[in-house]
Amino acid sequence: MGLFGFVKGELVEVIDWLEADGDVLLHRFAGQSKSIKYGAQLTVRESQLALFVNEGRLADVYGPGRYPLTTETMPVMSRLHGWMHGFKSPFLSDVFFVSTRQFGALKWGTPNPVIMRDPELKQVRVRAFGTYSVRVADAPRFLRELAGTHAEIKLADVEGRLRHGIVSRFSDALAELGVSVLDLARNTTELGARLEPLLQPDFASLGLELVQFFIENASVPPEVEAMLDRVSQMNAVGDIARFAQFEAAASIRALAEKSGSGGVAGLGAEVAIGAAIGQRMAGALQPPAPAATAASPTPLLTAPGPAAAGRPPSPAGAPADREQILATLKELGALRDAGVLTPEEFQAKKAELLARL
Repeated sequence: MGLFGFVKGELVEVIDWLEADGDVLLHRFAGQSKSIKYGAQLTVRESQLALFVNEGRLADVYGPGRYPLTTETMPVMSRLHGWMHGFKSPFLSDVFFVSTRQFGALKWGTPNPVIMRDPELKQVRVRAFGTYSVRVADAPRFLRELAGTHAEIKLADVEGRLRHGIVSRFSDALAELGVSVLDLARNTTELGARLEPLLQPDFASLGLELVQFFIENASVPPEVEAMLDRVSQMNAVGDIARFAQFEAAASIRALAEKSGSGGVAGLGAEVAIGAAIGQRMAGALQPPAPAATAASPTPLLTAPGPAAAGRPPSPAGAPADREQILATLKELGALRDAGVLTPEEFQAKKAELLARL
């Protein structure tokens, strides 16, 4: 190769970037060590920007289009070099291409539960995860903050930093919104939209824009879930008598499941006992009735058994009433031992029943 051919081969005449890797945010043009020919053709495609850096200083920025590199199309570079009347000689410059398209479906999540202040539960530990989308909004700032001397910056190079920023701001952002963890679980889409502008400044400081932010799931520790389920059950039953019946029914159902496919027929006695306990509890836990007159004493239970039908009620303190009270105390003791009644509830009802003897 002659001298002319060697010089021509060292001059860059076409500058462009074909994105072979879809995860590249910034790419330095491969001809950075060669001289750029005067009038060379620069091609910037859609969703790209080209930045010329001269001697470490940002010069001209080009959007999508095709540009012949002359003094007319390089105003900043011409001013830096003092090319007042044009130039015809090759020049050196670093050329960086920045992808401005949207990068979506990026994952974020809390590696450990974060403690948030909850208006209803005071303080609670929350795990959450979701996705977000990002793109380069300020290419010069992105170049200054992240590029340095790197020839290429991929999404993986900044994803960890972005994810850490989201997690660190997540609990603070929830506190600013005053959102309960109960609402967090129900309205993840709406809350993601409300959290997005609060997270935006951290991205803007790097020249990026948080395009979309989604909370796919938020969960609390198992013990908090169990407590919330318990509160929901109490709210559903409404009072202690209905709660006792609910617990009795749940115990019978659990016994039926344990008995296997052939055990349903053998549950007649257990079902009868459970029903009797529920009825007895419903009556025993009602407020005490007004004192009955001697002519018409008030029976202990609101629904006497079939054996007592048609029989006049026994006077207060009769052996039949005493047996019913003792039987009720035994049933209440069984419910206490099973965890249906608290010791305090059992003692209160025990004192009330013993006072009737």
